[in-house]
Amino acid sequence: MNHLLGKVLSRGAGVREAHLFTTLGRNRSLFRFWLAYSGALMLGGRLPRRETELVILRVAHRCDSDYERRHHLRLGRRAGLTEAELERTAVDDLSGWKPSDAVLLEATDLLLATDDLDDATWRRVRSYWDERQVIEFCLLVGQYRGLAATIRVLGIAPDR
Repeated sequence: MNHLLGKVLSRGAGVREAHLFTTLGRNRSLFRFWLAYSGALMLGGRLPRRETELVILRVAHRCDSDYERRHHLRLGRRAGLTEAELERTAVDDLSGWKPSDAVLLEATDLLLATDDLDDATWRRVRSYWDERQVIEFCLLVGQYRGLAATIRVLGIAPDR
């Protein structure tokens, strides 16, 4: 069942075989729970898809996850990020981003660096995003940070 599910998800991701799905699918029951959680954050979340992809791409950059980056460049395009924006997710300088994007990127960087948000950053994030969205944001960063580590440890090769 997981093999078939992995194939369907791979096609939805725009690849013949998503190595992440075929690898994680080897743990049958855990894969389905992980998939539901990931889907709730990525596809069923309260943050708009564009902003979700922006955060994921920043996490991929900061965690040096080539697999995540390549996979989410495709998804980011579909979510409405421009080629220039996709490239800039891997640049430290936040000037030129619209304010709500810059706040998400800054908060992502800070959360990854310190596992916390200072009061000033928290206020800036909350000026754009409601409480549920901020909770989701924190979980999204943690999910993709953990996924980057899992991909690295398991040696999952980027999709072709």
